[in-house]
Amino acid sequence: MTIAPQPSPPTDAENPDGVFDAEFKPMTAEEARQWRSAHPAVSPWWVIVWQVVAGVVLAVLVALWAGKAAGVSAVYGSLAVVFPAALMVRGLQRQRAVAHPGAAMLGFVIWESVKVALTVALLLAAPKVVSPLNWLALVAGFVVTMKVYWVAAWLHSRR
Repeated sequence: MTIAPQPSPPTDAENPDGVFDAEFKPMTAEEARQWRSAHPAVSPWWVIVWQVVAGVVLAVLVALWAGKAAGVSAVYGSLAVVFPAALMVRGLQRQRAVAHPGAAMLGFVIWESVKVALTVALLLAAPKVVSPLNWLALVAGFVVTMKVYWVAAWLHSRR
């Protein structure tokens, strides 16, 4: 029994993995401009605005259904998402002028870490800040507000 060598795929010295992608065709400047005009970017501030709207609507519904304390807990859960996200957006917008991709990525990682740490700190402080605390309403406010990211992405993809 002998093992025959497999034919190797054509390679391209310009690609880091060395494999040539036969289907790849770079866009011309005009094609790139047309693609950008057909796929406009979503402002992160609009996502924050929709998160606030979702949090307020949920808080009103929860307050009507379960009482004022539950409504306040839902608002706090929403704020635990909205405030850190707004801080991250602000921080990332201030570093737009960074030209080096590595520095931009590091900035993103740092701001994402700040967002996560602030969210955890707000959730840990909830029992001391909100009294009486309704954990179910707080988690509902947190989850509904967090899911606005996905709704915004879905609505944007439908355009």
